[in-house]
Amino acid sequence: MEKSIKISSKIENLREIERIIDELSSEWNLGSEIYGNVLIASLEAVNNAISHGNKLDPSKYVMVNISVNHDKISIITKDEGAGFDFNNVPDPTAPENIENINGRGIFLMKQLSDELYFHEEGRVSEMIFKL
Repeated sequence: MEKSIKISSKIENLREIERIIDELSSEWNLGSEIYGNVLIASLEAVNNAISHGNKLDPSKYVMVNISVNHDKISIITKDEGAGFDFNNVPDPTAPENIENINGRGIFLMKQLSDELYFHEEGRVSEMIFKL
């Protein structure tokens, strides 16, 4: 199964991602733990793309591709931003960052997925969830 969606960079469009993940969960009968991990990590990835990548510019788009087979789910998120240095992201669990409101999205994506990759200078994230 493969699904692709292109959304404008508006926070309210996160609902579309949630809808697709819900459909995926029903279709593949995902357990609650996998469903929760996929949902939260996907929403974080798309929120990052909308907010940080595309800077909430509704004329820019976020593309999401979800593919599922018998042993894994792959979620690729691409924005139209300038990218970022994904090798130099502050650790949100470090004492100096605990109070920060932002900065937990990539940490959550790493913790909840089995594999996380960044491509195209950080404009593309790829998460793998093993089934």
